[in-house]
Amino acid sequence: MACTLYGITNCDTVKRARAWLADQRIEYAFHDFKKSGVPVPRLDAWLRSAGWEKLLNRQGTTWRKLEAEAQLRAGNEEGARQLMLAQPSVIKRPVVEWPDGAVTVGFDPAAWQARRSA
Repeated sequence: MACTLYGITNCDTVKRARAWLADQRIEYAFHDFKKSGVPVPRLDAWLRSAGWEKLLNRQGTTWRKLEAEAQLRAGNEEGARQLMLAQPSVIKRPVVEWPDGAVTVGFDPAAWQARRSA
């Protein structure tokens, strides 16, 4: 069973994550937020699993370009959820759904390797 990696094709972190999965010969499906949107049921599952604060990327260009009011509205789970649906680039990438049902946010090669070894 393959994992599913969610992100944006031109994101450098997503590129590194995809290269790592390929190097490790881990099968995965790729879902591009820009081309296919954010699947609402998946976003809701990630929010339950990882939490809105971990999913909301406050370091990226998209966040920095938002007006202060929009940033304030994203200061709770529902506001962050609405922003993520409207502007998927504010979701921290990559989001990976692993075959065991676990969800990880961001690329951490050491943690991903530990998952493989477990």
